[in-house]
Amino acid sequence: MAPDPKIEELHLNELPRKAAYLLKQRFPNIVFTSGRRNRVDQARAMASNVVSNRKWIGHTYLPSPPSQACQKWVDDHPEAVTKEAIADGLFTVLNTFADVDLRRLSKHLSGDAFDVQPVVPNAEAIKDFIRHLPGVEKFLDKEGGLVRWHAQF
Repeated sequence: MAPDPKIEELHLNELPRKAAYLLKQRFPNIVFTSGRRNRVDQARAMASNVVSNRKWIGHTYLPSPPSQACQKWVDDHPEAVTKEAIADGLFTVLNTFADVDLRRLSKHLSGDAFDVQPVVPNAEAIKDFIRHLPGVEKFLDKEGGLVRWHAQF
């Protein structure tokens, strides 16, 4: 299969990259919405959900020092209500942790996860295919009560 610019711009590690190509080959209309994230991107992604649910971090991420520190920041800053203000605060928190610690927060930070846009036609077939991609450790079709399709390796 020829290189796909949309997959390549996800900047994934080799295993999830190959899985993304398999998924795209089987379901050509699939849309990838997220791959590797830096700290700024991670803070923005989290903030976009926290705006709707201030407990979203605690409901979504496994307990770890970074996830607990991020949730604590949100709890301690009720005045931060915009996506931008929350993202800035979460970015500050993320910068207090080493990369190795942040891998426990999200596999997006290490390039070992991708998200795809949920679809209605063939949803169950696509989700089943993702669950059985080589190397998939976890597939979520909901995160913190929100519909998100997330595969991590």
